[in-house]
Amino acid sequence: MKLIRLAVISIVLLFILATLLSALLPSTVLVSRAVNIERPRDSIMPFVTDINQWASWIEGMSDTSVMIQSAHKAKLGGTDVTITSITDSTVISAWTGRNGNMQTSTMNLIGEPSKNITIVQWQFVQKLKWYPWQKLGSIMNDKILGTMMEKNLNRLKALVEKK
Repeated sequence: MKLIRLAVISIVLLFILATLLSALLPSTVLVSRAVNIERPRDSIMPFVTDINQWASWIEGMSDTSVMIQSAHKAKLGGTDVTITSITDSTVISAWTGRNGNMQTSTMNLIGEPSKNITIVQWQFVQKLKWYPWQKLGSIMNDKILGTMMEKNLNRLKALVEKK
């Protein structure tokens, strides 16, 4: 009986400790990557504004689990992606997972139309709840998501610069 009581008290104390540690972590996580592309902004925009074009530079978009519903809406496995806003230099999309977690993706194309170089900056913003497992899990978000973003931005650069 003492062993069971010790186990229950230990689990409760670990949960409280994890909750207190996670309270120190921010509730908004931002992962951002950028690449310089030696082309004007107009030659890059078609590749980022149309989900049909994403297959040419985002890894996994040609997978059988991807269902592109329109130029602004797709289902990537268990994630719904919807382009919510397009301006002359920004593409904003909402990525909603199976469990309802939402991330906002923003692609900024920074550069003057007269210059032949454009900075493509891609970021994901996720708002977290207070749950300790969400906040502690977000620590790895930068490593996982950031690596994928770097690889895809380099693929975009190679694709656009060879044309």
